[in-house]
Amino acid sequence: MGLFGQKYSISEKRLLEGATDHHSHILYGVDDGVKTPEESLAILSVLEEEGLKSLWLTPHTMEDVPNTTEGLKRRFAELQALYNGPIDLHLASEYMMDELFEKHLSENDFLFHREEGSVLMETSTWSGPYNFWDMIDRTMRSGYRPVLAHPERYEYMGDKDYARLHNMGVRLQLNYPSLLGYYGDHVKEKAAKLLKNGWYDLAGSDFHKHRSVIRLLADKSLKKDGIESLRNILTV
Repeated sequence: MGLFGQKYSISEKRLLEGATDHHSHILYGVDDGVKTPEESLAILSVLEEEGLKSLWLTPHTMEDVPNTTEGLKRRFAELQALYNGPIDLHLASEYMMDELFEKHLSENDFLFHREEGSVLMETSTWSGPYNFWDMIDRTMRSGYRPVLAHPERYEYMGDKDYARLHNMGVRLQLNYPSLLGYYGDHVKEKAAKLLKNGWYDLAGSDFHKHRSVIRLLADKSLKKDGIESLRNILTV
């Protein structure tokens, strides 16, 4: 139950009206997300109905999914040719902090997220790279602005880590399904705390499948007291 014994769904509150989704895996056929152009277009159709303004397509780039900048640009151009709806589509990538990331860093080869020099980065859920802080520091000294994807999901991080990242100027990106318990109660609590602290800079869905889009939009567990804070970063 939400505040005052009421429940609210993402769809009922029109939280995606005029919003920007900064993290999704609905560029088809490039990672563990959407596989076909038909599914990409079906998801976009649903998001149109929700009033979404802008969508960032952020497929994985990692050792296990070694996408190239040029390959992703080609696939993005294919989707743009197929889609003629009102949502503004943008291309970036979600870079795992691994050896392939080191190669991209040394070659200055990134698809930027939102603005020139801004790089969407992630680690594994359970453990970061042994040189995590060094990689963050070197990325910034190389002239890039890290955007850390879904930090609430990183089990190895605590309050001091989040404070350090925030104070360094690393942008933090919320997966808003975290607030609905999609990754468990512990992640939900961490996300709520980071949101309350005002440490999130932007938000995204991390959508991978059509069925997850439908499930999320119908979710009834969003609390009234979290709606405005969430809306604020959804419209960034």
